[in-house]
Amino acid sequence: MTAMDSDAEKALPETEHFSGGSQDVVVEEFSEAEQKKILRRIDLRLITVTGVLYCASLIDRTNMSAANIAGMARDLQLQGNNYNVASLVFFVSYIVFQPPSTVICRKLGPRFHITCITLLWGAVIVGMAFVQDFGALTALRFVLGILEAGFFPSVVYLLSTWYTRYEVGKRYALFYIIGCVASGFSGILAFGLMQLGGKAGLAGWRWIFFVEGLLTIALGIVAYWWLVGFPDSKRPSWKFLGERELAWVVRRVDADRGDSHTPKFEWKKFLSAGADIKIWAYALMFFATTTMAYALAYFLPIILVQNLHFDIGAAQCLVAPPYAFAGFFMFLMGWLGDRYRVRGPIICGNMIVALIGLPILGWATRPYVRYFGVFLFTAGANSNIPTVMSYQANNIRGQWKRAFCSATMVGFGGIGGIAGTLVFRKADRGEKELETYDLVLSAELLLIKASIFPENALSSPHLPVNALRSAPQCGI
Repeated sequence: MTAMDSDAEKALPETEHFSGGSQDVVVEEFSEAEQKKILRRIDLRLITVTGVLYCASLIDRTNMSAANIAGMARDLQLQGNNYNVASLVFFVSYIVFQPPSTVICRKLGPRFHITCITLLWGAVIVGMAFVQDFGALTALRFVLGILEAGFFPSVVYLLSTWYTRYEVGKRYALFYIIGCVASGFSGILAFGLMQLGGKAGLAGWRWIFFVEGLLTIALGIVAYWWLVGFPDSKRPSWKFLGERELAWVVRRVDADRGDSHTPKFEWKKFLSAGADIKIWAYALMFFATTTMAYALAYFLPIILVQNLHFDIGAAQCLVAPPYAFAGFFMFLMGWLGDRYRVRGPIICGNMIVALIGLPILGWATRPYVRYFGVFLFTAGANSNIPTVMSYQANNIRGQWKRAFCSATMVGFGGIGGIAGTLVFRKADRGEKELETYDLVLSAELLLIKASIFPENALSSPHLPVNALRSAPQCGI
């Protein structure tokens, strides 16, 4: 290869694609063992790396709860609902900057796009270790929302391009499990970092931000080499599948959904996806479930200290077990959804579990009984996040339409984050505490209604498509 050829190859944009084979490449059938091996390699690189990065994302957006009970509120003189405002301002920018994120990811490629924003938000977290007042804290939280806005919808879209419809449920669950469960143990990490209080003149809560920010930067550097691009990308991923294997991946996804080809991007066509009512139904479902998940993430340590009367060290450590249990539960639900090709009933079942746990958490009298309610509530609420992701991935066709759906759905998830930060307001604690639990209860009932609505009201438009496909679209 000449220097000119090499330069030309480097100049190839990420958005040039092959359609699953060419005249120069003969796509042969792989044996069943070879197919499983290819899928395992994809899982190892794609699910593991994105899951670990999602762990960093969750830790960095929710570590304020650990910092708050470690002394941040006192040192920054946070008054009234200042903590709630600093928490929710993240979601303002998170929502606003999500719509173009999947388009940018498709244009630049996941490795460059996701790595850059990971490095930058890690730097922001390091900066939070040195804030001196509420204003600086709020400003950095706003910037953090801008950067993290590009991560989750890009990953949801990326995963949907690698797997068939009824493979993706378990993968979404695994991705979310790695991130959610690992971040659940961040309380133990935070407790350890608190012990560094006074070292180098930094309070314990500042060490939480400083070290966790550095860890995120380190993960971003590693991700640049290990994260993979789209299966139809002309630019190969480092030490990954060969062209013949990638062509097989593209062909099987195309056989399953018929949308492996990426048409030229046009804003008019991209935004026209908003006319599909299914997209807004999935967005509403995601809003309801993230309201519960974020309320738990931001306030569980505070609830454990102020309402269940555990000490600070115990509260930091007691955050982890419910998320570990939720990890096993959500993988089981993901497996059942893929095995029996259902989504809506799984969503309703998860909500029943959460509805059992929430009254126990809110109204039982003994602390450890209420803590048992945390297990059920955490499992039921968090398990629906990958399930709703799978639901929309099964029913939305077309590369740019799925990109629009991913951004819209996750954007509504950000709105759920705002609602979640306001569920347990300081003014409501004590005598009005039960009213705030009722707000979360209403979100769960809304989610059950939303999960039934698409199956009953929206399944009929799929029937002509289903007649052409052996696998059902609606999962009922």
